[in-house]
Amino acid sequence: MITSAKRLDTVQEYYFSKKLREVSALLAAGKPIINMGIGSPDLRPPAEVIAAIQNSLSDVTAHKYQSYQGLPALRQAISNFYKNKFSVVSNPENEVLPLMGSKEGIMHISMAFLNEGDKVLIPNPGYPTYTSVTKLVGAVPLFYNLSDQNNWQPNYEELEKQDLTAVKIMWVNYPHMPTGANATLETFEKLVAFGKKHQILIINDNPYSFILNEKPISILQVEGAKDIALELNSLSKTFNMSGWRVGMVLGNATYINEILKVKSNMDSGMFYGIQKGAIEALQLSNDWFLAQNKIYKERRSLIWQLADKLGTTYDKNATGLFVWAKIPEGKKAETVTDSVLYNNDVFITPGTIFGSQGEGYIRFSLCVTSETIKEAISRF
Repeated sequence: MITSAKRLDTVQEYYFSKKLREVSALLAAGKPIINMGIGSPDLRPPAEVIAAIQNSLSDVTAHKYQSYQGLPALRQAISNFYKNKFSVVSNPENEVLPLMGSKEGIMHISMAFLNEGDKVLIPNPGYPTYTSVTKLVGAVPLFYNLSDQNNWQPNYEELEKQDLTAVKIMWVNYPHMPTGANATLETFEKLVAFGKKHQILIINDNPYSFILNEKPISILQVEGAKDIALELNSLSKTFNMSGWRVGMVLGNATYINEILKVKSNMDSGMFYGIQKGAIEALQLSNDWFLAQNKIYKERRSLIWQLADKLGTTYDKNATGLFVWAKIPEGKKAETVTDSVLYNNDVFITPGTIFGSQGEGYIRFSLCVTSETIKEAISRF
């Protein structure tokens, strides 16, 4: 047998990859499992977006290799979107790079800026991919704890006590996944100042900005942010296009060019039709967001009822696609979620998959219909 690369010794198969196999097996065995674990939007993309990809298929260049930088019209649409929604001005020629999903961007950014042995500040709790990608490129995760006492914001006193000399990148994610905590401009101002002080590249991963969030903000709104910060964003959650794989990274031209060096060696450009659909999505009016959030508000109110059945507490001011709930003292997250799965046929996510600070919490997804949530409630 040919042995695998040593880098694979540092990571595990993604939790949802394993757990969804188990859920599929239970379904195959006749169990009526309700999946509230994963944040894959069940709603349809905008009709205009579907029409745009359909209409693009007969274009002369539709089936050819595409530019590594994406269509100029897509970069312009991203730039316009950021100007209209966040008051962020960006040059579409060299400060915007479309991605095949923001998850791709996490790998490309890490490969562009991290050498073996470099350290990376990663939120705990936080998106597990930050850790796995850091390990895969040979860098070292350095976790910084977030807590509900501090509204899941960075604690700079604790950060400054750490040895930061080898830290190259700091991942932040607001609105925060899994907790739904939001940042303020003051949060981002402090992060930019921290990055400049220690020469750490700050990257805000911002795919949940428009879901149940009345005041979306970007780290790039802060004066001087482009000197030290990048922002990732995605159409997956905002426009129900998760399977399309459309994301973006914005920042100054020097940083974007370094990421492009990696990307241009890793893929052959995004499919033309998907780009045309993305352009259409980015031009939609605010009516789209209002309609989506009306649905999510109804679902969230029902999820709160379900969370009450489990004796949990939660923050009604949280944003994003999930409800992050604190379980009764003394209980373990995975024990609770396994009990609910096997006894009530409902799959929810234990907070521990997002880090040690997730112990004592569980996460519900809003990507299920109101009728399905009502069925789940009836099982308790």
